Amino acid sequence: MLVHDTTATGRSQAEVDQIRQSLRSRYDELTAEYDQAVMQSQVLRLVEVGDTAGDDQADSGTKTAERDTAQSLLRTILDRRAQFEHALTRLDEGTYGFCEGCTAPIPVERLEIFPSATSCVACKQTRERRAA
Repeated sequence: MLVHDTTATGRSQAEVDQIRQSLRSRYDELTAEYDQAVMQSQVLRLVEVGDTAGDDQADSGTKTAERDTAQSLLRTILDRRAQFEHALTRLDEGTYGFCEGCTAPIPVERLEIFPSATSCVACKQTRERRAA
C-alpha cells in the first residue's frame, strides 16, 4: 500500500521501505523490459540488413514503420523508468506523495494506481487544460 502520513512526524520507516520496495520493483521491471526491447530491436535490424534484396517501396515503408515503432517503445520505457527513478529520489528527499505544484498530499488512490505521480489531480488537470 502506497500511503503517506500527513502528520508532522512523516512516514514510518516500515512505510518508506514498503514504498521504496514497490517503486524499485517497478523500476527493475521496466529495466528488464527495456533490455528485452533493445534485444528485439537489434534482432529486427539484423534481419533487416540481411533481407533487403528485392525490397520494393512498400517493403521499405513497412520496415521503416517497424523501426519507428521499436524506437518509440524504447523511448516510452525509458521515460517511464525515469519517472520511477524520480519517485525514488523524492522518497529519499521526503517529498514523495506530495504534489510538486501545490504541495498538497496526492490522494492514496492516485498513488496506488500511478505510483510515480508527482501532482495531485487538480494540478494535473490544470496542466492538461493549458497544454490543449
